[in-house]
Amino acid sequence: MSVHAVTPYAPVVVRADEAEHLPEIGHHLLADASASNGALSAHRIRLARGADGATPHLHNHSSELFFIVDGTLDLLVGPDIVTARSGDFLVVPPLCHHAFRAGPDHTADALVVITPGIERFAYPRQVAKIRRGEADRDSLLTEQDHYDTHFVSTHIW
Repeated sequence: MSVHAVTPYAPVVVRADEAEHLPEIGHHLLADASASNGALSAHRIRLARGADGATPHLHNHSSELFFIVDGTLDLLVGPDIVTARSGDFLVVPPLCHHAFRAGPDHTADALVVITPGIERFAYPRQVAKIRRGEADRDSLLTEQDHYDTHFVSTHIW
């Protein structure tokens, strides 16, 4: 068993009604890396029936954890598409291509945690601007290294 030393930080409490909500993309921003001294970044996604969540991408340095609170989430995980349902838990390791969307006949409600965390709340805020037509999708291309979110192409998604 491996044990890693963690620099202490204050407990993090985010009340549901205090979390920043980005309705264009169904995200509720919970805790960025600065809140946990870099241990994690966390947000909750609530997607409408069949709604897109994230296009295929990978993280070079972080794992992304998904816990399905309710509904169904279809996830691209490497070469496979996995359908995760209420109560399911999935961890996508670094360098693994992944994407997600609500199931075609279902809504999806999931907790998403990225560890180790990086300061990345500006990323979903930019995605929301793109969905509102206030920014171009290409505005994310120059930020891929900064947010450790690198777009990939796949024939199955």
